[in-house]
Amino acid sequence: MLSLTVYPIIFLVAWSVFGIFAALLVLRLIFSYADPNPFGKVGRFSFRIRKLTEKWVYPAARLFAVYRIDTRLAPLLTLLIGLVLTYFVTQIVGNTLFVIDGLTAGIARGSVSIVLGFVLYAVLSLLILFIFIRFIASWFVFTRNTFMGFVRRVTDPILLPVQRLIPPIGMFDISAMIVLIVISFLQSLVLNVFVRN
Repeated sequence: MLSLTVYPIIFLVAWSVFGIFAALLVLRLIFSYADPNPFGKVGRFSFRIRKLTEKWVYPAARLFAVYRIDTRLAPLLTLLIGLVLTYFVTQIVGNTLFVIDGLTAGIARGSVSIVLGFVLYAVLSLLILFIFIRFIASWFVFTRNTFMGFVRRVTDPILLPVQRLIPPIGMFDISAMIVLIVISFLQSLVLNVFVRN
């Protein structure tokens, strides 16, 4: 059972890495406002933290600069994005291991119903992954020949009708969240109908 043996290790590693990343971002935020002497020990340490986190914080700082928000707060946005990414990555890995375990059990029992249920569950999980990738990559330009273009072509038939019904509110598009809730409900339905019966 991969879900019980491998997943806890992956979960622990992912959240430990996020914890270290979060600590560095909080230190950067504190040093940004404390503005220590650049020639002292604290100032040199602050410079190292800034240099280490710059490539992660810079996109958020650039976005904040466009909207005239204090760019020293950019680590908070980076922290939020890191939190969401860590959560979704651990969920995706957990889901993948759950599907592998389910398919293995279904094949071992010779149950067509269980195998079919986990195949449908995997397809819905893949759709959730594509919607998540599309959400993360929404700042980039799609072209027809790239992987992102493929993701857009797969998710457009599902997302566009919902976007017509519920247009974006300012810069927030809640249609993807509604679609994700519906897909999660369908996953539960598939498990109840095909696997648990």
